[in-house]
Amino acid sequence: MNAYVFPGQGSQSPGMGRDLYETSPAIKQLFDQANDILGYDLTRIMFEGTEEELKQTVYTQPAIFLHSVALALTTDSFAPDMVAGHSLGELSALTAAGALSFADGLRLASIRATAMQRACELAPSGMAAVTNLADDVIERICAGITDEIIIPANYNCPGQVVISGSMEGIRRASEQLTAAGARRVLTLAVGGAFHSPFMEPARAEFAEAVTNMVFQTPRCPVYQNVDALPHTDPAEIKANLIAQLTAPVRWTQSVERMVADGATEFIECGPGKVLQGLIKKINSSVPSRAI
Repeated sequence: MNAYVFPGQGSQSPGMGRDLYETSPAIKQLFDQANDILGYDLTRIMFEGTEEELKQTVYTQPAIFLHSVALALTTDSFAPDMVAGHSLGELSALTAAGALSFADGLRLASIRATAMQRACELAPSGMAAVTNLADDVIERICAGITDEIIIPANYNCPGQVVISGSMEGIRRASEQLTAAGARRVLTLAVGGAFHSPFMEPARAEFAEAVTNMVFQTPRCPVYQNVDALPHTDPAEIKANLIAQLTAPVRWTQSVERMVADGATEFIECGPGKVLQGLIKKINSSVPSRAI
């Protein structure tokens, strides 16, 4: 069974999508359509923007969505038995699987990005990657810091969890995690504490947009981040998509569940190879490749 997976923020790079744009008329049409929908020249930022410009959440998320979905929609062999996306990638997965139209998916990606960027500006917060420490140890240490917001936010693969919260929470958790045996606790260059309570203002804004958008039943199950389970019911999909902004991304668990449900190959659809690397660390016996 083919499992298509879609990357999230962090997989962008300057020049992304230019080769696709120049060689595929179908992709060029979607890129041009995206500029019209958004009302600004996203493709210029993707092709010519600096790394700093492209790292701005408000541009990063629509850019990755556009690259990923355009690739899926214009690939003749795209025939998913199941799909999943990491964080923002969940929107790409839902659109590629037919739960959302391209235009509506792109609009939601832009609304999500803008709302998250605004939420980041309300209070200083951040994220840090923790390597070589068991999930339960990280959970226990974060739970023990009760006077600051600090939670596990991304379960990326065994031995790699990202924590998210206040700057003081990250500082104190980093000290305790290092003392507990973490190989490294690396503060990430992100705008704020994604997938934590700091994103509540963004969740509320995004919820209104999702609630008013029409979702169809997808052509295959979508394994969602909040519970790592397959979903096809539009109402469930909407609720999980909204909850995702303040809840952990359970990527390790999603991949494990997809394998348990019969995935025989993972195909990454989008810029970069981040997810292929994570999947190999989660289950090296199932092959993975790019579209």
